[in-house]
Amino acid sequence: MASIGYAHPEVLVETAWADQHKSDSAIRIIEVDVDTKAFEEGHIPGAVGWNWQTQLADQVRRDLVPKADLEKLLGQSGIDNTTTILLYGDNNNWFAAWAFWQLKIYGHRDVRIINGGRKKWLAEGRALTVDLPVLEQKTYRASQPDNSLRAYLTDVMKVAGSTNGWSLVDVRSGDEYTGKIFSPPGLPETCQRGGHIPGALSVPWGKNVNEDGTFKNVNDLKSLYETLGITPDRKVVAYCRIGERSSLTWFTLKYLLGYENVKNYDGSWTEWGNLVNAPVARGERP
Repeated sequence: MASIGYAHPEVLVETAWADQHKSDSAIRIIEVDVDTKAFEEGHIPGAVGWNWQTQLADQVRRDLVPKADLEKLLGQSGIDNTTTILLYGDNNNWFAAWAFWQLKIYGHRDVRIINGGRKKWLAEGRALTVDLPVLEQKTYRASQPDNSLRAYLTDVMKVAGSTNGWSLVDVRSGDEYTGKIFSPPGLPETCQRGGHIPGALSVPWGKNVNEDGTFKNVNDLKSLYETLGITPDRKVVAYCRIGERSSLTWFTLKYLLGYENVKNYDGSWTEWGNLVNAPVARGERP
């Protein structure tokens, strides 16, 4: 298990540890990918695949998965309230972090991320299978949502352009931040305008991780944020395009660096960039 000075090292496990414990009855490994077909092509033996588009979102309300639906999904995945959940996925754990964030909103006690995700597992040549596990149906009871972990539009409107104890962190690419492009290459354009929320600092999500997909050490992470004035005493809101990349930054700040007040604005640029009469800034980092 990772323990290199992080505030909460218990939320990360290394691939070797996950491999050793993948058959433990008290553990359930869950894969959540950007490419929802990747799981079918090969996954960690015993893992269950969750589709972020259909199983971790309310498709009608453009919201998080409803409480009752999450309870059903976890129960069908062989998970009860005592299960240790290990999350991993492609794209450096984007949607694994998003699932982690949602599980914490609904109060799951022991949820961890496999450091390096699918990328590191594959690079190390660890076993894959296309077989689905035989699961015992469990009963799961989620807590009422902890919305202190989430920023809504009304919250961000109060913060935009303000330096009064708040830091807005835009985790998208530099080209998205400046307004040169509206979305990452290959992903649908989902906003009317390019740019960033006034006052937001550009800290692309990829700066949190190493080339192998693992999280950077605590000193590098502290330097990354504190040199920009994003310090633990401040209230922080992270955002991206739809909330998954900013979940990774939220995870980094809250669990690896120990920031006490950090929120994920999952409405992100698909919401702000489509608003009528909302201020938009363009250009390089201020």
